[in-house]
Amino acid sequence: MRNEGLGSWPARRARKTPHRTALVYGDGGLSTVGSESSTVGGGLSAGPGGSSTVDSGSSAGPGSSSTVASGSSMDYGTLHTRTTRLAHALRAHGVRRGDRIAYLGPNHPSYLETLFAAGTLGAVFVPLNTRLTAPEIAYQLADSGAKILVYGPTHAGLVAGLPGNTDVRTYLEVGPEYEELLEAAATEPIDEPVTADDTCIIMYTSGTTGRPKGAMLTHGNLAWNAINVLVDTDLIADERALVSAPLFHTAGLNMLTLPVLLKGGTCVLVESFDPAATFDLIERHRITFMFGVPTMFDQLARHPRWADADLTSLRILTCGGSPVPSPLIAAYQERGLTFLQGYGMTEAAPGTLFLDAEHAVSKAGSAGVPHFFSDVRVVRPDLTPADVGETGEVVVRGPHVMPGYWGLPEETAAVFADGWFRSGDAARTDEDGYVYIVDRMKDMIISGGENIYPAEIEDLLLAHPDIVECAVIGIADDKWGEVPRAVVVPREGASLDPDEVLASLAGRLAKYKIPKSMVVADELPRTASGKLLKSRVRKRFGTNS
Repeated sequence: MRNEGLGSWPARRARKTPHRTALVYGDGGLSTVGSESSTVGGGLSAGPGGSSTVDSGSSAGPGSSSTVASGSSMDYGTLHTRTTRLAHALRAHGVRRGDRIAYLGPNHPSYLETLFAAGTLGAVFVPLNTRLTAPEIAYQLADSGAKILVYGPTHAGLVAGLPGNTDVRTYLEVGPEYEELLEAAATEPIDEPVTADDTCIIMYTSGTTGRPKGAMLTHGNLAWNAINVLVDTDLIADERALVSAPLFHTAGLNMLTLPVLLKGGTCVLVESFDPAATFDLIERHRITFMFGVPTMFDQLARHPRWADADLTSLRILTCGGSPVPSPLIAAYQERGLTFLQGYGMTEAAPGTLFLDAEHAVSKAGSAGVPHFFSDVRVVRPDLTPADVGETGEVVVRGPHVMPGYWGLPEETAAVFADGWFRSGDAARTDEDGYVYIVDRMKDMIISGGENIYPAEIEDLLLAHPDIVECAVIGIADDKWGEVPRAVVVPREGASLDPDEVLASLAGRLAKYKIPKSMVVADELPRTASGKLLKSRVRKRFGTNS
């Protein structure tokens, strides 16, 4: 094969283990897709908001296109066939090397089929966060220049309302339309030359400028990250992973799903996390591997079924997004389970630091040591190594680190120094080389595993006619870890209603980004040069009292 990238993975896995189960989907009463016998107008719709419906079908054996139905499974042979068919169909509709193909929808086999089909053609996959609003989705479509949007029926209404100022020319709804397209497509192998250095994914991550930036992750970045996971978590071919974390997030895709598929294991896909359903799925499918943010694991530990649930199949629990509280670690240890914690970033695909089970207690609070094929330093502002216990900035280098941001050469240059990616996060190391993240230099808020950058919210608040200054900070929250709070200074003579101000953000920001509270202040602390002192804002307004 001339394809060295992710697009070749289904073919490579199919020639080794074609009959092994790759994906399970639709268990637990989740929505399904399938196909009908009637033809759906040429397969691809000319505009958003098509009339395709969602029906259930039946899975077929290897080598057929097969439909994806409730409770169905798909082996590696079928995944390869469906990916090849989709690649032919996309090529027939004008997709060429380097073109961008976007996907919007919950976890579903079509997400992975689209990712692999894009890689088969040398095209670039653009996953979109399902929690974003139409204006936010439209921005990422326009910024990436995506030509095709594949979307789930759950988002048909949002897609129908998208503005026409993007490069998207073809809209494909997952359902009968999608299945008819695959059924009519060819199955001959496509051997487009793709190298490890070619861009595979543009994954958007919010930035301090208030606009999301597209991290360009190459095929090599994703492969080396998957290898790091295989090395550091000892995955086996019989792994059965529960994928309830969203695939549009770098952790759900790159730290869980892709490594398991590379190894030849099985991924059980569910559209969203639900504690009760999770216990059912673990027991029914004998789940061995799970990833989640602390909030998800905390909901399981607080559920009435926690004490009696059969968790004996679980072998690997990885947790990220924010530090795992000590009481939560203790609760799982009492059940004979230990977290594997880590630290990463989208720009590093994302695995950077990893804390193994052996040191989960002795190094509690640490993010661990670098992954096998990753190099990490904690440095001073002049980039010289910080001493043990001294706070500095985390910088990372390795084959999993992105080459840069999509269309942003200046921003790319600003985050690299002598080949090291500057994370903007502050940390210290102990005498054994374990790294402890102590602050977020970029003021990022992590709420339930979602990254929230204040600048994006502040820009919208400052557009309010009665707000002259504002700062958004994170405050502690029992459920989500932390949530955003807005601190605003009103225009002279104006009276601000917090409920009205926050309600004005609805539809303009994803719900999780909207501040949960607002404080009206007379002024905000600043330096002599006028720079906002976020540390003082947090100290004064960052408590729940």
